[in-house]
Amino acid sequence: MDTVLQTNTGGIEPSRGKVRDIYDLGDKLLIVASDRLSAFDVVMANGIPYKGKVLTQISLFWFDFLSGMVDHHLISADLADFPKPFCDSPELAGRSMLVKKGKVLPIECVVRGYLAGSGWKEYLQNGTVCGHKLPAGLKQCQKLPELIFTPATKAERGTHDENISVAQAAKIIGKDKAEYVRDRSIEIFKKAGRYAETKGIILADTKFEWGEVDGKIILIDEVLTPDSSRFWPADKYEAGRDQESYDKQFVRNYLESINFNKSGPGVELPDDIRQKTAEKYIEAYEQLTGKEFER
Repeated sequence: MDTVLQTNTGGIEPSRGKVRDIYDLGDKLLIVASDRLSAFDVVMANGIPYKGKVLTQISLFWFDFLSGMVDHHLISADLADFPKPFCDSPELAGRSMLVKKGKVLPIECVVRGYLAGSGWKEYLQNGTVCGHKLPAGLKQCQKLPELIFTPATKAERGTHDENISVAQAAKIIGKDKAEYVRDRSIEIFKKAGRYAETKGIILADTKFEWGEVDGKIILIDEVLTPDSSRFWPADKYEAGRDQESYDKQFVRNYLESINFNKSGPGVELPDDIRQKTAEKYIEAYEQLTGKEFER
């Protein structure tokens, strides 16, 4: 199972995130989605086949879907539009985006529609999710009475994001900007969630990132992918338990089964876990877009 774990096109060394290789082209960036997989904020030793291409193609779908509603950083995903030496690198095809370079707002904008993950754990302890008081008696993965915005700090590699209040977000980026990204994030979530429902998918929660270019706040990074969102098959949904999902849950379950300590170097994932995870990512793409994924 071939994977692209890292690139250094033309001998140029990019900056590397958990999943992406980022080439600084001056006023633009070239973002390459590798097949690396991060679970519990640790990058695994081997990757997931096709993952980078799936993430990129899903983001491209959503950027197109949201065009006219929100400004974003995408310039082109066509290799022919990339400068040399990137236009001559076939391994970048399908997994790369040429984007506007801007100043990244240092918060992550999380919108939650269902009570899952860390939100569920916090609710069990004190009836809140990131400072939002919720009604008593809600079940695991139950739909929330209304969408809630729960920003977080952006973690460095190897550390965990930290949930913060809207007031804290305003202190970090300013009140007007915090309110703008809150409102726009919720608007996008509503529109995307309604669309996903028509495809038999529940959008449970997601994380958006925003940046500034020429004084304008625009949507950046990946958008509404299985890495940044919880997608659940609607026909299998039932409140009160964990849900099946279109993401790396197979990996998380495997790591829990071997008592992975959620720190240090990543482990080598078995081929069957990698294959099952790849199929889930591909299924998400095909279900959302109605197109067959080109392997």
